[in-house]
Amino acid sequence: MKRTMLKAKIQKLTVTEANLEYEGSLTLDSGLMETADMKPFEQVHVYNISNGERFSTYLIKGPKDSGAVGVNGAAVHKAKEGDRLIVASYVVLEEEEIDFFMPKILIVGEDNKVKEIK
Repeated sequence: MKRTMLKAKIQKLTVTEANLEYEGSLTLDSGLMETADMKPFEQVHVYNISNGERFSTYLIKGPKDSGAVGVNGAAVHKAKEGDRLIVASYVVLEEEEIDFFMPKILIVGEDNKVKEIK
């Protein structure tokens, strides 16, 4: 049996830009992506702490160590500049892999810089 498990999560991100005219996706500081083991074009789920909205999209690499969190395209209707987000990615594991797998959990401050890794 296979199970879908949390691979990585970045908590308390602050949206720095919202661009309705962009074709879609979530721009994320590439340094945060590396630390969380997330890749460009990887599917992510976005949970808006500020308003309860949820959506899925894919990642676009933002400038490293910039703190960039850009909501683009239709997702602008679900998150605006200043909103707080959780971004999560998932992985499909075989039953025997589950006991040995640990997700990466990053907590960031208001500047979108890592404060804690769990």
